[in-house]
Amino acid sequence: MEFALFSLGHVPHHLTDADPDAEHHRLMDEIHVVQEADRLGFKYAWVSEHHFLHEYSHLSDSGPFLGYLAATTERIHIGSGIFHVTPRVNHPARIAERVAMLDHLSGGRFEFGTGRGSSSVEHGGFGIEDSNETRAMYDEVMPQFAAMWRRDEYSFAGRYFSMPPRRIVPRPWKKPHPPMWVAAANPATFEKAARMGLGVLCFTSGSPRELAPLIETYKKHIVHAEPVGDFVNDNVTCVSTLVCREDASEAVEMVTRNGQMYHQSLAFRYLDTFPKGPDVPVWPQLVPELGAEQVRAAVADGAMCVGDPDVVRTVVRGFADMGCDQLGFALLAGRLPTDVATASLQLFAKEVLREFDTDPVHRSDRMRSAAVAPR
Repeated sequence: MEFALFSLGHVPHHLTDADPDAEHHRLMDEIHVVQEADRLGFKYAWVSEHHFLHEYSHLSDSGPFLGYLAATTERIHIGSGIFHVTPRVNHPARIAERVAMLDHLSGGRFEFGTGRGSSSVEHGGFGIEDSNETRAMYDEVMPQFAAMWRRDEYSFAGRYFSMPPRRIVPRPWKKPHPPMWVAAANPATFEKAARMGLGVLCFTSGSPRELAPLIETYKKHIVHAEPVGDFVNDNVTCVSTLVCREDASEAVEMVTRNGQMYHQSLAFRYLDTFPKGPDVPVWPQLVPELGAEQVRAAVADGAMCVGDPDVVRTVVRGFADMGCDQLGFALLAGRLPTDVATASLQLFAKEVLREFDTDPVHRSDRMRSAAVAPR
């Protein structure tokens, strides 16, 4: 199993209350953490794209951010987690150009994560009145990217976007094109992703026990994929919390003070297309922060990588055993200081990472290489 980071650009009010330049500092901190992860042997860094979601995520134009990471890292793959591919947010030809350019600038290390967005605040800001319509937009657009990169002259006349004959340049450097992924949060999307031959960025939180049926659905259908790209990217990424310390009790205490439930409250506020339970409070009411016993229960259930290396190793094993291909951590989605987040990464890399990730080649690279290998 491989490991990843997620950069969100979370800028909560407690940061801006104390520092008028908090937004800038948080973006620089996100870069620092990815650079450290690159040095430590993490395989992937995913960068979000959100619009108008104050506090929740200030990473809106992720293209320059990804380009900067490409220039300041060496081995880690950098990915869009995600690019909005609905035409009213990003014209598909511009997305195709951006993906190809990032593939060149990163030396073939770019991963093309896609999605249709999950917030009416975002959709409405770009004139999409019905969030449900983004499903049809996504289905129309996704098969077009490989066609844009493949054809000498590309044109399209669809329901949601059209363009006259044009040659899309540059072409991706590493053939046939970067691995393609989609954000998913429910069983139907997992099955759809598999049938489209896309890797899954699973943004559903939970224990391996809760996530296992989703992965099982994906792995069942991926063998029958009809890929929208030029190869199948058989890959599932899950997300968990990581606080790895020599003292397990200290790690638990840090989570109780991390404020990550405030980030969760913002997610419930903005991401209104995600399913919510009946007990979720309505903004401005907040999800209560976790107490120590709740954190320990989540760790025991396998949902949080929180504790000393032995405890974290056990939790990671649960994700690996259920078929998770990649496990990611959003280290700065709360109050965790950057130096503490970095120390946690370092201890995890030293004591846990290499026990699970023994392959020097990225799994997505293996998928891509198999597609161009002589038959």
